[in-house]
Amino acid sequence: MNADCQKEITRYMHEYLDGELPKEQVVKLREHLEQCQDCHQHFQELKQSIMFVRGLSNSVKAPEHFTENVLSLLPKEKRTIKLQRWFHLHPFLTACAIFFVFMMGSFVALWEQDQQFSFTKQPNLVVKGNTVIVPKGKTVKGDLVVRNGDIRIEGEVDGDVTVINGEKYMASAGKVTGNIQEIHQMFEWLWFHMKELVAQ
Repeated sequence: MNADCQKEITRYMHEYLDGELPKEQVVKLREHLEQCQDCHQHFQELKQSIMFVRGLSNSVKAPEHFTENVLSLLPKEKRTIKLQRWFHLHPFLTACAIFFVFMMGSFVALWEQDQQFSFTKQPNLVVKGNTVIVPKGKTVKGDLVVRNGDIRIEGEVDGDVTVINGEKYMASAGKVTGNIQEIHQMFEWLWFHMKELVAQ
């Protein structure tokens, strides 16, 4: 093949033989092959080689169970290599799994830190030991969260009440306008915090 011919022509030849060359380039390739005898000869040799290989693939057959026999002779892949390959093939799932592990670790750490008595600071509340009291005749406006303690509602709460790792006591005159939720397990606590994060 003539060294002066463009590499582009060689690429066109291969794409044409693969059936992937667009019509515009087919015209350019044909025009070049009519003008350049070396390229024309090279193209004919490529076509003959492809026909020879295709003819062999139709006439030569591998023995029965050839693939299974070859695979059984290969050394077994180590588990760590399988795992690494899986990570490379599934980067999005790997990132999600790592994110999930870190989030769970963070929530477990939060759960362990969240074992101290605490409550939402609101006016009109009375605290005795680990019990938050809404006194009779008083109204607390807004949501109220009590962690690791109890709540006794004798008055009114104009909002939601959430008790985490504690008990709720309602007097007959006590009233809550929103939802009342008691959380005693880690997964309920986790769901509560995830809803808080989404709401922010």
